[in-house]
Amino acid sequence: MDEFKVRTIDLQQMQNQTRHKTDGLSSSTLVLRRGQAFTVTINFDGRPFDPMKEKLIFRIVLGPLYVEAPVSVSRQPSLTQWTAVLEKCIRNPTGHSAFSVSLSSPASASIGAYTLHLRVETRLSVKAYFLGQVTLLCNPWCPADSVFLQSEDLRTEYVKSDIGLLFKGSTGNIVPQSWSFDQYEKGILDICMKLLQVSPQHQADMGKDLLNRSNPVYISRVISAMVNCNDDKGVLMGNWSGDYKDGVNPSKWSGSADILRMWSETQFSPVKYGQCWVFAAVMCTVMRALGIPTRVVTNFNSAHDTDGNMTIEEYYNEKGEKLSMSRDSIWNFHVWVESWMKRPDLGRGYDGWQVLDPTPQEMSAGMFRCGPAAVTAIYERRVDAQYDVPFVYAEVNADVRTMIVRNGRVLSTSVDKRRVGALISTKRPGSMSMQDITSEYKTEEDENTYRGSMAGVTGRSTTFRCEPQSDRIMASKGVEVSLQLLKAPVVGENISFNIIITNNDAAPKLLRKHVNAQNKEYNRNPTETFWEAHDDIKIGPKETVTIKHEISFKHYMLKETEEDSLVNLAVVIEDVKSQERVLASEEFIIRSPSLDIQIQNEVSVIINTPQVATVIFTNPFNVAVSGELTVSGSGLLEEKAQMRHITETHAYDPTPRNHKEARQFHSQDGRCQDAFC
Repeated sequence: MDEFKVRTIDLQQMQNQTRHKTDGLSSSTLVLRRGQAFTVTINFDGRPFDPMKEKLIFRIVLGPLYVEAPVSVSRQPSLTQWTAVLEKCIRNPTGHSAFSVSLSSPASASIGAYTLHLRVETRLSVKAYFLGQVTLLCNPWCPADSVFLQSEDLRTEYVKSDIGLLFKGSTGNIVPQSWSFDQYEKGILDICMKLLQVSPQHQADMGKDLLNRSNPVYISRVISAMVNCNDDKGVLMGNWSGDYKDGVNPSKWSGSADILRMWSETQFSPVKYGQCWVFAAVMCTVMRALGIPTRVVTNFNSAHDTDGNMTIEEYYNEKGEKLSMSRDSIWNFHVWVESWMKRPDLGRGYDGWQVLDPTPQEMSAGMFRCGPAAVTAIYERRVDAQYDVPFVYAEVNADVRTMIVRNGRVLSTSVDKRRVGALISTKRPGSMSMQDITSEYKTEEDENTYRGSMAGVTGRSTTFRCEPQSDRIMASKGVEVSLQLLKAPVVGENISFNIIITNNDAAPKLLRKHVNAQNKEYNRNPTETFWEAHDDIKIGPKETVTIKHEISFKHYMLKETEEDSLVNLAVVIEDVKSQERVLASEEFIIRSPSLDIQIQNEVSVIINTPQVATVIFTNPFNVAVSGELTVSGSGLLEEKAQMRHITETHAYDPTPRNHKEARQFHSQDGRCQDAFC
């Protein structure tokens, strides 16, 4: 009989990727998950493979590292080392024959781009074959993997889902924003792997970096640093100045693919620009692509404690104007991610969700990154636990010390222990609505009373609290004051609010009232005052008075309303006789008008059939406006855009993958309709 001769080798890409739940991920290689067997088919001529006469040895190579796995006819697959086991032989009627080999990677294998080789050794010869490249990912379906997540529903949401919902705004007026994570878009997985290759850790010591890639704790710290560009050739450059003329306004991004492609196509030049939700959303894309369960989290009233004293100092002058006298600040919202992994370095009890923050705020071990900080450690106040638990603990639990000052002298002080971390939220699995996860970070006594009022926030609605913000009241024995917004502020409308003053004494008082409204960025202290009011008030014994104010649109109107605007509103009440002063403040968002999307026949959408949707925008202004409508579709076919008209509206077929269309519109009657099919 003829000698055994290898003819071809088939990596069975489609079948293997289906079994490994990597089908849909776009890569130039076979994409597999660690800790799970995959099949290689070897087609041969001549006599069948005889392990007594020839040896088949697979060599698995990762950079300068490699391991060899001889084909065995009896050995069982292993979760701790690479193994190769002969499965079955098939003889075809044509004379060609084949057999399958089951290759298994350990559940702790390093993730990365491997090359596979096969060596056939006989008594007289040695022949080598190149099989191809394999990208190995983490495996949340494998119980032995350190990122194992038991629930299939949660794996679907936090690994496989490419559509998300981010939350911005303020606790009283939450703004949901949809985001396309795009991990299935063409070439995105390969770009995500490039982040690891370009990292300073890989460049400094390739072998050490590749060995450490077995550990999701290490991987997550590398990615946290690489999403920002502050220390390396990272993806995004942050910009909070308001000037984005040489880049893209962070609010314009709606998905991760454009950002990652731009970074890759410019030879790893930073993409301009990102802010916290963009950094977090891009990191979520990378982590999900690498197989690590990840979700985007928003912390409302997020403290940035620069000096590590767990206290945020705020200063106001006696006229109610907030002053920039402290490096500390409270971000109206801050967005990070949580990734699911085991934490053997922390001991028992700290596995599960870990906070990771790629927004460059403070350095961690010499680089701008944050985490992974175990959520359980934050809840238990384990501020000695690595990584960066004290910083994250302060973000959700810091005290707020508010002072009224004049000429460098403190006139009055109050301490608020509940304002920071008022609401911590994420997208609810399987739903386009908000899930309150504050209780995972804070004990009951720490939790803010906002929590109950936030139930029911979804991607198309907003909740708004109109009751007085009792946790923001600075009270003296004699006078109390609070602010009450009467309705959710919307661009184009007046801002209506009440000031409620109570005289606790049995004698009348003469009070001076100072009200001040300032523009504010979500991540810093307010800037200039755009509206103020000052007057004297007489109040009777034990009397409560309510004073209504309105700030007209002309006072807060911006030259260009591109995104939701934030306002810091404060009132200082001065007792003329005693010189005591009390303050109440409220930060809120002025919502931009929303787009209403109506899908025709939503329940009967058919693949490859045009679908009609109508986008309705209502102009709140008394003048005509112009703007740009951007329509995007994720997971659709490439290069198949079709444009046609439907009556007096525009229409298009959203078949291109990640297709985006920008259309100018002009509104004369206050309503703009644009349909696409």
